[in-house]
Amino acid sequence: MNRVAVITGASSGIGAEAARRLSDLGWEVAVVGRNPERTRAVADEVGGRAFLADYDRLDDVRALADALGTAYPHIDVLANNAGGLVPERALTEDGFERTIQHNHLAPFLLTQLLLPALQGSRILGTASIANLSGRLRVDDLNWEHRRWLGGWRAYGTSKIATIVFARALAAAGYEAYSFHPGYVTTSFGADSGMVKALNRMVGSRLQISVAEGAAPLVHLASVPDTGVRSGTYFDRLRPGGRVQRSADGTEEALWEASARMVGLR
Repeated sequence: MNRVAVITGASSGIGAEAARRLSDLGWEVAVVGRNPERTRAVADEVGGRAFLADYDRLDDVRALADALGTAYPHIDVLANNAGGLVPERALTEDGFERTIQHNHLAPFLLTQLLLPALQGSRILGTASIANLSGRLRVDDLNWEHRRWLGGWRAYGTSKIATIVFARALAAAGYEAYSFHPGYVTTSFGADSGMVKALNRMVGSRLQISVAEGAAPLVHLASVPDTGVRSGTYFDRLRPGGRVQRSADGTEEALWEASARMVGLR
């Protein structure tokens, strides 16, 4: 039986590239995306199945978990790759700030609901070196008491949450990792003036291809032994990437706060 990988945010960018690479390695890939046409196109290309979900709605995440759990009694790898930067602060229909819901609360909920299918499996989270620009405050995940500043610090904070969640899963006995894919040439932050300015400053000096950006996800999904302890954060393929200090010691508090927000015990 083929190994099964669920990749969210797989309708484009590094998620789509990782789906192609894992399919080439013989994996069965569940392609999760928001755009129906692009998601189905990638799924058809890799011989996988398309699953649709809009992370602005947690009910979509719950329906996604039901559909995946029905389709795959066992999932070998869950790659929480979906997410992005929101240039203007806004709330989802669930009442949460969009950045933290897209990048943390929705992946947190999906992972929790899929845990019965993830026993002995590997859970991955796409983080970012931008975590160094954030500051995790468990009492202000909705970013209600801080200046927005184009959403960059909120984005960085959500990526701290990705790193902390992997650590918390490791503490709970699961094999989990987070990683920074690199400064990838994609449509990321296309609506953000700050990202556009950054792109103009660095030009092509620091940018890497989508294939290079997908390499850490493919490696962590497919290598039999990562060689490091569960919960490790990778800067691309290098374990032990730099993490903002506010992450320290927050695993339990973030788990509990996130569970309350998404309606789990």
